[in-house]
Amino acid sequence: MLTVGADGEDVERRLAGGGLACPPCGGVLARWGRARERLVRGRDGGVSRLRPRRARCRGCGRTHVLLPVTCLARRADETGVIGTALEAKAAGAGTGRSRRRWAGLTRRCGAGCRAFAARAEQVRSAFTALAAGLVADPPLPAPAGSALGDAVAAVAAAAAVVCGLPGVGSVARWHLAAAVTSGMLLAPSWPGTSANASWPWAGGV
Repeated sequence: MLTVGADGEDVERRLAGGGLACPPCGGVLARWGRARERLVRGRDGGVSRLRPRRARCRGCGRTHVLLPVTCLARRADETGVIGTALEAKAAGAGTGRSRRRWAGLTRRCGAGCRAFAARAEQVRSAFTALAAGLVADPPLPAPAGSALGDAVAAVAAAAAVVCGLPGVGSVARWHLAAAVTSGMLLAPSWPGTSANASWPWAGGV
């Protein structure tokens, strides 16, 4: 699996121009049909349909699903929805009506929150290292008081660094997290030994 930008037309242009690389071997990816359709749930509970592009490496012959940054592997909710639930859980979810609203969201994304919390220290370390690898002296967040909070803050800090790079501009923090992890942010197989070197904003690095 390879994570790409949310603009389908741009993905098609990059494929046609040889601008996407195979994660295992670095070879050029070419179009190879479509993956199975999936349903994606938005913030308001509305469901949209997505059928991701597939690509095949011209070198090693492996095929990859090109998953947009708006999605995570094996999760029904949009990336931003899950990220908001993680932030709410890390912050204590507020009080009164706000608390009830956030509690509903964190329950809906409960499995994702638990998966993230289970390796929060690994996520914190990986995104802190990402920020440190992009600029000489990155602004690092203060301790948040919990492993989950520290991991959420590290993702935000890395996104802030990326936004400040020449030619990058605005980057949604959880879209960055999806891109860097190839959509595997909540999967047991990540963090791995390396991050996705072809994430959509890498060209600004």
